[in-house]
Amino acid sequence: MKHNELAPVAGMPRREFLRNSILLALPLATGSAMALTVKTGGSLAASELVYVPPTRTRGTAVVDVANYGARGDGVHDDTAAIQTAINALPSTGGTVVVPAGNYLIDALRSLKLRNYMHLKLDPAAKLIAKPNGSARYAVVTIDVIHDVEVSGGQIVGERDQHTGTSGEGGHGILVKGASRITIRDILVQKGWGDGISVGPRPQYQKPYIYSRDVVVANVVCTGNRRNGLSITNVIGMKVYDSEFSNTNGTSPQCGIDVEPNGDIDGKGYNDQVWIENCVMRGNAKYGVNVWRRSRNLTITKCTIDGNKSCGIVTTGLNTGTFTANTFCNNMKTGLFIQTGSNNVSISGNVSYKNYMSQGTSMRLNPFYLTGTSSKIQKDLIVAKTATNTNVGSNYYK
Repeated sequence: MKHNELAPVAGMPRREFLRNSILLALPLATGSAMALTVKTGGSLAASELVYVPPTRTRGTAVVDVANYGARGDGVHDDTAAIQTAINALPSTGGTVVVPAGNYLIDALRSLKLRNYMHLKLDPAAKLIAKPNGSARYAVVTIDVIHDVEVSGGQIVGERDQHTGTSGEGGHGILVKGASRITIRDILVQKGWGDGISVGPRPQYQKPYIYSRDVVVANVVCTGNRRNGLSITNVIGMKVYDSEFSNTNGTSPQCGIDVEPNGDIDGKGYNDQVWIENCVMRGNAKYGVNVWRRSRNLTITKCTIDGNKSCGIVTTGLNTGTFTANTFCNNMKTGLFIQTGSNNVSISGNVSYKNYMSQGTSMRLNPFYLTGTSSKIQKDLIVAKTATNTNVGSNYYK
């Protein structure tokens, strides 16, 4: 197969386009249970794309990293060449094209993106982090800028070759205090920390600069060490049609971790996070962890499957909606609304074979139930200290 055969064609769903790209990653994947399940055997078939991510404002200039010395041979360090191409864009921005190839990146230096630009990887392009011993790095950094798009190809971390033993900050894509950002159609795997991390830009003795209007769509984050996706201090974030799987190595070890940092006053938060039509599968702890001062969170039409602890756990969530999700095959409770959670609505979900650590099997007589009961505690628990929780009708089988 020629690399240009993977270019999108008329009528090809974007999800199918990404699936073709991921097929090229199989030699680097985490195993036979890697993220292809979302495309072929899970709940998200190629025809079920539900969201078209926004195109951000950018200029018309187009630069090819090969014209700036990037080799893509998997041997030479291409960091400087790609950065030079990025810097060659005019102030009005444009598109930086990365052709097929293996591009070694010094993630301690990182590729630093600019305003009004699209980093466009060929489906057969890989940005591969060079081995290092640092507790913190990012292959791609989006830092206090705006109107940026990243798409295509793969970002491969170096956790298997990492020379250090501490830290958890080695990310594939790091977004800090940025706005109007779209990350789509990309595979991010094997990071020492998160596949993708979205949060604030701290300032010395000043409040954080929050990220705003961030979209992650048609992305697979698999085999990362800390989280597939971390959502910290951000206002307005959408996550669609994606998989976050097989996270393992250092806490929290979740598919998605929704956990704001403290800010200068210790009261940092995130607000208006929407997660739809995603799969969180096979993570070493939770499929989704929601922790302290998260506001207005919606998780809908997702599959939370086969995680090594609970499916979703919330602590301190203020206003959340969980609807039309499937919770199954998790080693502990499917959905656990814990202390400090307030104004949470739960309805229209399907739960089965949770608390697998006790050998749970399918129910002989499936049923709908409104509210909570001791007989569904393997599937749903609402802590007594959670307030204003509305449990509508859900299906248990």
